[in-house]
Amino acid sequence: MSAPIIRTATKADQDEIRALIFTILNEYALEPSPKTIDGDLDDIEGFYHDGVFDVLVSADGDIMGTVGLKPTGDGVCELRKMYLKTSFRGRGHGGRLLKHVIASARDLGMSRIELQTARVLEEAIGLYEKFGFREIEHDAMENRCDHALALDLTA
Repeated sequence: MSAPIIRTATKADQDEIRALIFTILNEYALEPSPKTIDGDLDDIEGFYHDGVFDVLVSADGDIMGTVGLKPTGDGVCELRKMYLKTSFRGRGHGGRLLKHVIASARDLGMSRIELQTARVLEEAIGLYEKFGFREIEHDAMENRCDHALALDLTA
């Protein structure tokens, strides 16, 4: 069986991406917010036009994971929507997605990646920390997030 590939998400993927993300949020008792924090899923190509939104796709063509990167100014970008289907966790795919998006941030000329998450997503936080992300203070946390991390790409 061939390895999953990472490719750019398209408008045609939006429904499958939304279903994957909302299913995972529900797994962790986190509320999907289609009108606010998840509004980017209504127009992935438009929202991420100056950044990246990629998907991890199985050999069968199913979307197994997602990751987005949105520039916010001054060489900083936000890591958004990094999710992986339950059946794909613990097999190195999360690390592969994270390594990919860090390289993408460097390709975009970014100097720092920031992200917001929920402490209940312990596995994800552990992965971020393994890749060098460190806890930061953040003034404007999204409603379902209670933890912020950053990675300095210039170090």
